[in-house]
Amino acid sequence: MQESSTQLRVYLDSYRNVTDLLVRRASDAPEHAAFDVPAEKPGTWQQVTTEQFLDDVKVLAKGLIAADIAAGDTVAIMAPSRYEWAVADLAIWFAGGVVVPIYDTSSPVQVSAIVADAHVRLAVAGSATQAETLRSAFDETGAGALGVWVMDAAATGGETYTLAKLTARGNRVSDADLEHRRQSASLDDTATIVYTSGTTGEPKGAILTHRNFLGQVLNIAAAYREVVHPGGNTIIFLPLAHVLARGLQLICLASGMRIAHISDPKAVITNLPVLRPTFLVVVPRVLQKIRAAASAKAAGAGLSRMWDAASATAVEWGNHSEDRTAARASIGLRVKRACYDALFFRRLRAVMGGRVNYVLSGGAALEADLSLFFRGIGVPVIEGYGLTETTAPLTGNLPGNIRSGTVGLPLPGSTIRISAEGEILARGVGVFNGYRNPRHNEGAFVDGFFRTGDLGSLDADGRLVLCGRVKDVIVTSGGKTIVPMPWETTVEKSPLVSHAVMVGEGRSFLSALILLDPDETKAWALAEGITIEEPTGPDLTRVVDSRLRSHVQRVVNAANVRVAHSEQVRRFTLLSTDLGDSSLITPTLKIKRQVILERGSAVVDDLYR
Repeated sequence: MQESSTQLRVYLDSYRNVTDLLVRRASDAPEHAAFDVPAEKPGTWQQVTTEQFLDDVKVLAKGLIAADIAAGDTVAIMAPSRYEWAVADLAIWFAGGVVVPIYDTSSPVQVSAIVADAHVRLAVAGSATQAETLRSAFDETGAGALGVWVMDAAATGGETYTLAKLTARGNRVSDADLEHRRQSASLDDTATIVYTSGTTGEPKGAILTHRNFLGQVLNIAAAYREVVHPGGNTIIFLPLAHVLARGLQLICLASGMRIAHISDPKAVITNLPVLRPTFLVVVPRVLQKIRAAASAKAAGAGLSRMWDAASATAVEWGNHSEDRTAARASIGLRVKRACYDALFFRRLRAVMGGRVNYVLSGGAALEADLSLFFRGIGVPVIEGYGLTETTAPLTGNLPGNIRSGTVGLPLPGSTIRISAEGEILARGVGVFNGYRNPRHNEGAFVDGFFRTGDLGSLDADGRLVLCGRVKDVIVTSGGKTIVPMPWETTVEKSPLVSHAVMVGEGRSFLSALILLDPDETKAWALAEGITIEEPTGPDLTRVVDSRLRSHVQRVVNAANVRVAHSEQVRRFTLLSTDLGDSSLITPTLKIKRQVILERGSAVVDDLYR
């Protein structure tokens, strides 16, 4: 049984709860800019100091107390990522409450299930539509006795219940009363109940404590001082309902790193040259799209062969940079890299804002070549791994010690163990104690370790390598056990492929459902002079075009070469669908395999006729 551990760097003896992070930072650097927020003029931003943020948090917390929120009460937030989300998050903790984040894309059924299970007493919504969804859920479940309060009345049709009006109620709450309430929660009290987005099965409410958050924030900040520091800034465009985004926000807040929120991922590119972040957190698909866009632009200029050579040089440079025993790069490699830097890499860095020193990739496995490519162009990718149940990052590569193809060493205070069956087991400061529903805890732990449900291995240095999901393993009719991830990840390197899902449970050979990327497919079809219908709903639509199929066939063939014969896919079907459908795609852009297999059951059957 393999095991790898990293000792705790920061102890929590002097902390009461998460709110101490903001109080201490405001005391140390009250005038330091903590946030960039949209200004009145479109496309411009203004700064909010730590002291201003603390004031905003305090007045809203007083409003929550005046509205009859008691210590330990649950308060839901359903909104896209924005400054007011951050204010509400901390304000609920200042009022002694428990935060229940809800994805702003959640369906009414999901919202009703969450507010009922968490016994939500009050909710904060971002828009009138989200407010109506929450009100309907409250009416259906009998929860939400204290109502739904909307962040911005001007943008939501003049709502009666707004945060401004809730804040005004707090005038009768004294500073002493607020401070008493702020300190009401201890380290082992519940800070938040986060309902897993779930690629399979029903959502589960993971109970995360103040100790979980503080332990992660302080220790990760200590391990990544080169990345997260007062001189840097970042853009959070992942949903703040996701524990990774919230953890990052707290780390930045405690470390003095400025934060901007952008809820629309498509708006990130236009704001990068304005905000000029030093650090970004993305999912692998974002990095794939950045490289694909650069490749397409080079092709449009008739520079495909030169771009291919530049990409190979970047990977070569990335490999050399990761070899800590290597001598200085050869003169040939240095010259090639300098030339391609002038032609391509410098411009690509400029597209990312020109100041990005590091990118953190999480949410899914990152292809090693993609990591090496970005390292080679001068933007090292720090790949990490974690789950809701581990309060975000559990392992991570470190600046100056990155190994592409791995998700790094256990972070301070964490231990990773690989079971005899290859499952990743976790124990540590960020690992939760259990789910809200005791039924969900059955089989969730073994020997004090949380069972992640992921498959992995440890390299010679104790770094974790991801292999796939336990539930995704396929056993063919011939008794072969297949882990789909290596083949699927290779196919998904193609810009045209958004998701690849291998199938073959109980069958004599393997097949695949390949979901096309709508934007990339549209661009490809335009270049080829053909028309492919765009998806218009949640149904899976078969895409039948001989040229497109031939193109993807080459991608499939390349993936088959990289795996054993028994792991190769013989047949596949191209599909299109609405990839904004939250019932099919998680907020971190992972496919819900069980849903796709259910919706595509007829397609799968046809593959075996």
